[in-house]
Formats: sequence, C-alpha cells, structure tokens
Amino acid sequence: MDDDDADYMQGSDEEDYGFDYSGEESGDESGSADIENMYYTAKSKKEDNPEQALKEFRAIVDKEEEKGDWGFKALKQSTKLLFLQLRRPQEALKSYTELLTYTKSAVTRNYSEKTINGILDYVGGGKGGPVDVETLEKFYEATKKALLESKNDRLSAKTNLKLAKLWLDRKEYSRMRRLLRELHTATNADGEDQAQKGTQLLEIYALEIQMYNEIKDHKKLKEIYNAANAVRSAIPHPRILGVIKECGGKMWMGERNWTRATEDFFDSFKNYDEAGSPQRIQVLKYLVLANMLTGSEVNPFDSQETKPYKNDPQIKAMTDLVDAYQRREVHVAEKILRDNRATIMDDPFVSNYIGELLRSLRTQYLIDLIKPYTRLELSFLAKQLNVEIEEVEELLISLILEGKVEGRIDQVAMRLELDKKQALEKRRYAALESWTEALESVHAAVINKAPGTTGRPAVESSVGPSEIFSSREIDPRWG
Repeated sequence: MDDDDADYMQGSDEEDYGFDYSGEESGDESGSADIENMYYTAKSKKEDNPEQALKEFRAIVDKEEEKGDWGFKALKQSTKLLFLQLRRPQEALKSYTELLTYTKSAVTRNYSEKTINGILDYVGGGKGGPVDVETLEKFYEATKKALLESKNDRLSAKTNLKLAKLWLDRKEYSRMRRLLRELHTATNADGEDQAQKGTQLLEIYALEIQMYNEIKDHKKLKEIYNAANAVRSAIPHPRILGVIKECGGKMWMGERNWTRATEDFFDSFKNYDEAGSPQRIQVLKYLVLANMLTGSEVNPFDSQETKPYKNDPQIKAMTDLVDAYQRREVHVAEKILRDNRATIMDDPFVSNYIGELLRSLRTQYLIDLIKPYTRLELSFLAKQLNVEIEEVEELLISLILEGKVEGRIDQVAMRLELDKKQALEKRRYAALESWTEALESVHAAVINKAPGTTGRPAVESSVGPSEIFSSREIDPRWG
C-alpha cells in the first residue's frame, strides 16, 4: 500500500459505517475484487510502461457501473502519470476534471480533499515541469466549479488561498488582486462564525502584506498591517502570524524604526519557531540586524527563545557580528562580513542595511578614538577606519551637528580640532545648574515646613538660591 492508498484508508475511517451485509452481495464483492486486482496490476506498470498503465486505469473507470472508489483512484493515478511522468498537462486536466465528478458522492470528503490538495500542490509546484498560466487557471477553475456544486465552502476558500499564494510566488499581481477581492467578498458574507471569519481574514492579510512588501507599496503595506493587528476573533496558524510580523518588521526597518522592527521580528521568529518553519532562521538574522541598529547593549541571543540557535551554522556569522559590534571592533566586523558573504550579504534585505550598521559601528569607534586628543589629521582617522577621507569628514560633520563631538573641521589643513575647554565648561555649568536646582528644592521644602505655616511660607524670601548664585562671582575652583 503506497501513500495514496494509505490516505484513502485514513479518509474512509472517518465516515459513516452504516453498511448492510447480506449474501446477495457476493457477486458485487467478486466484481470489486476483480477491479481491485486490475488497479494494482496497472499500478505496478507505472514506472516501466506508463502508457500501458494509463490504458488499464482507463479500463477500470469504464468497468465500474457506478462511480466508486477504484474509479476515483484510477483517475487519480492517471492524472499524476500524465502530469508528472508523461508531461501532458492538457490530458492531465481532462483526467482531473473527470475525477472531480466523483467527489460529490463516490468517495469520502476527507479523501477527496486530500487528493485535490495533493494534485494542486504538484501542479502549482512545477513538479511536472513548467506550466503555463492558462493551464494553471484551468486546473483551479475546474476545482472551484466542482466545489461550488458540492457546496464545500471550506475547501473552496482553501483552494482560492492556495491559488493566491501561487500567483504571489509567480509575481502575477494583477491576477492575485482579483482573487483577493473575491476572498474578501466571501469572508464578509454571512453564515460563518466570527472565529472562522477572523482566521480566514488573517490568511488573506498575510498574502496581501507579502504582495505589498514585494511591490514596495509602503502605504498599503501599513494599512494591511494595522488591519491585521486589529483582528481579534481568530485562531490562526502560527505561520500566518509569522508572515504578518515579518513583513511588519521589514516595514519598520524601512521607516528606520529599529526598535519596533526588533519587536516584530522577535514575534515573527517565535511564531515561525512554533510552526516549525525554516523561515525562522532567516527572520532570526533580521532580528539580530535590527537589534544592532538600535545600538542596544543587550545580546539578542540571551533570550530563552533564541539561545538554542546561537551555534547554528547559518547563524554563527551573525553571532560573531553581534560580539564584534558590542566590542566596537569595526575591523573584525568588516572581516566577518567579507568572510561570510553567502550567509549574510547575499540576502538582499540584510545587505540593504549593512551600510547603516557599519556607519553606526564606525561612528562609535570614531568617538572612542578621538577622546584623548585635541587635534587629529583626517588622514590618520581614515587610515584607522580603513575608509576614504571624505567618509571620515562626513561622519565627523554628523557627530558635530548632533552635539556628540565638540570641535570643528579645518578643511584647509584637513584636520579635526577638538574644543576640550568648551566641552569642560559645558559640563561645569551643567553641574552647577543641577546643584542650583537641588538647592532651590531644599530651600522650598524648608520654608514650607517652618513653624506657623500652612503650606505657604509665613514670610516669603525675596532672594532664592538661584539669585544668590547669579549675583556672585563663581569661584573657578568649584568646577
């Protein structure tokens, strides 16, 4: 018994057992045994003589007076033979269309659903070689028509979602949009419980959000992301939530909101991990990248969820990169990126942000490097960072404008001149201001607690601590 027959037996077990047994049916049983023998004989010829197997499967269908199990199984084998081995999709479609007529009453619903899903998976998955879009549409249209006739709304929705995913993979966005409109209309119809509608709606949103992410429509992407987060009555598969949160993380990365991106990538990773999806490794890379861009000192591999993947071969390079980033070792980080191009840089999404990551790392390295000096040549800094002088100058200008470096650039001498005295004075006056505020607070507290007062001072002081300090010359030794 192969997988096909095992599926059939599993499907049959879940149906009604209300059969009547009598001696009058011995002739039918004998006929059924003959057809069963014909089926396994034909099946044994699939590999060595597929054309002969096709003829014998056809004979089984013709021999059954009423549509039954063996005719259904014969048509299933014929469809697979024609599509996967003989590469004749049009004939496979004809066989599949005939098979669909058996799903109304000849076989159990479970078995028919498994068969339909299996055929659509290998038709859409390209296992039988390249298939043109029109042929694919015909397979799905035939399926949808049969499901409509049998009133199988649940499988009909699943089939449409499967087709929408196929259009997404093939970048057939116009076809996908039309199908998504149909899905939304069906979801808004009455007759379904709220949990089922919410679950199906999230599946639709997961497909939409991937489409808008790929076509870079950030406005629609955010709209769908917010709509998905607003769905409450749903029990979705964790993989669906993983998809939504992954696209949300990418959206926040595009807006340079590293913190929100980190949160969504972490949620996405947890859901993919729960679903057993291999996409969890890819999202874990995104999580590490976003976490570094926040400038956080927290190692993302310290959490209980991510720790088991710390030494994963596909993640090891990112682990090393985190260590180098936290130690501000810019040259080590650059070497890791060079040596692990296939693991890190070949991912287009990651490579888009590596420049910003290196810029952040070089900025921190530069701040630490210039601390002991009052004057430095830009050429020296460029050599230390292993970049061009122009890039060093650009970094320094940003730091000066942001107030992280006190100094100026002499563009004639190509030199950075740090104003240590001005920085010291700023720190001194900041300390004095803090001390003054503290004294004012103490002064107010003492006045309010004086005897005979009821929350207000009996005699208001005309001179406060701030006036005392402002009216005297500050002793430079206080700095």
